[in-house]
Amino acid sequence: MRKVEVVPYKKEWSKLYRDECQKLEDIFGPGLIKLYHIGSTAIPAIHAKPVIDILAVVKDVECVADFTKEMQEIGYDARGENGIAGRRFFLKGGDERSHHIHMFQKGHEEIARHLAFRDYLLSHPEEAQRYSRLKQRLAAEFPDDIKGYVNGKNDFIKEVDEKAKHWAKRGDHHVNEVD
Repeated sequence: MRKVEVVPYKKEWSKLYRDECQKLEDIFGPGLIKLYHIGSTAIPAIHAKPVIDILAVVKDVECVADFTKEMQEIGYDARGENGIAGRRFFLKGGDERSHHIHMFQKGHEEIARHLAFRDYLLSHPEEAQRYSRLKQRLAAEFPDDIKGYVNGKNDFIKEVDEKAKHWAKRGDHHVNEVD
């Protein structure tokens, strides 16, 4: 059973991200365009589940399956699209997850959404703290119910997604290259 654990920000998350990027670059080579640290572990000063989320932009998402064996060798389970059309999702650590890889082909709309969400929270610390408090409350309320925890975040995420989309369209900021 997956426990819901939310912890204060840890500086080592950046290093864990960079270490994993090197492994992904070694596996996917020139088929990999760009890697981004996303999710709450990419936002300093907020609480997060200690799972490193990595957004991988690839040239051809259909070729990702060719590397399933190599991904398994470094501890990942392939989960296919896992609820998002056009994504290839990998997780590491089973019930004690340490990493999620979200792979999308260049140009997929989810890339911009994920980056806008992250960058909006980085640029709006009061919203980031609101998210942090919500995550802490939900983790206390649903310590043994990951679905309850995730569902409890849905309205906040939709609200911030909408704000982030409009904020990103204004273009009066730059994308923060975290890590």
